[in-house]
Amino acid sequence: MYSKAPVTQPKHALPLLLALSALLGACGKQADDTPVIGLVTKTETNPFFVKMKEGAEQAASANRVTLLAGAGRSDGDNAGQVATIENHIAAGARVILISPSDAKAIVPTIAKVRASGVMVIALDSPTDPVDATDGFFGSDNYRAGELIGAYAKARLNGRAPRIVTIDLLPGHPTGAQRHNGFLQGMGLATNPRTSNETASPEQVVCMGDSIGDQAKAQTVMENCLQTATDINVVYAINEPSAAGAYNALVKAGRDKSVLLVTVDGGCRGVADVAAGHFAATAQQYPIRMAELGVQAAVEFFRSGKKPSGFTDTGVALVTGEKVPGVQSLSPAEGAARCWGTQ
Repeated sequence: MYSKAPVTQPKHALPLLLALSALLGACGKQADDTPVIGLVTKTETNPFFVKMKEGAEQAASANRVTLLAGAGRSDGDNAGQVATIENHIAAGARVILISPSDAKAIVPTIAKVRASGVMVIALDSPTDPVDATDGFFGSDNYRAGELIGAYAKARLNGRAPRIVTIDLLPGHPTGAQRHNGFLQGMGLATNPRTSNETASPEQVVCMGDSIGDQAKAQTVMENCLQTATDINVVYAINEPSAAGAYNALVKAGRDKSVLLVTVDGGCRGVADVAAGHFAATAQQYPIRMAELGVQAAVEFFRSGKKPSGFTDTGVALVTGEKVPGVQSLSPAEGAARCWGTQ
């Protein structure tokens, strides 16, 4: 048997090891002190929120802050968003950027985290009430609806409207504002922009909720075509739901005789306008929303300053066929801007 002698460090190595240890400790502390932002979107699959996440990641990288991202399982999943917020706070987030799925149900959770010193900013969709967050960066959804409504009215050229609306879900501010704004643009009886209830004048012959989902929207459209055979306008809450409606119209041989208008303005949606699948879309700018949210977070980390109220990130109409009196972008112009900045 051989015994192994203990290994001893040279005396001059001790100061070096201590210095190295201190350096590593300092580096670890610096990493731990990196400000953290939590981004909570409605879903991880909707292209709009995919682009919003990309914009937030780019802005966070440029500003050297850490971004955590998560979402509900589907539009309307409040429990999933609550769990995501809790996870982000546990991971050290001092700012939450959120696009609320349920504008009312999320408010108690937001109130709790704000009371603990966390800043909360709504992106794209407001809470109900809107002042439940420290600020709101998004489109004027009522205006977005007005634009596509005015365009549809002009294209009807005096014909009586027979409308199908494919909506979001009951009581959601974004869904109600786009719907009611569309009716305002059409010149029909509607609710004010402050209402979270969708109006239903007699010219709306069929309504249904899609939760912004393509498959659900296709089912709504198929059902409406069974009960309302003389429609000439379809309003869809967003481009995935418009795609579902278009599929149903094609199957029924009605895609050439019905004007389909929507809101989003993503690159694929603009391509659908160019192809004649959609008559018009109201273009939003989710990257701009995300950039402003991250910039506000960085300012909060630096100075403690918080935003307040509504910051309009812009909306523009994209159409394949221009009409007098309604300002719009061409599909080529819309493609150059899709989901970026104005």
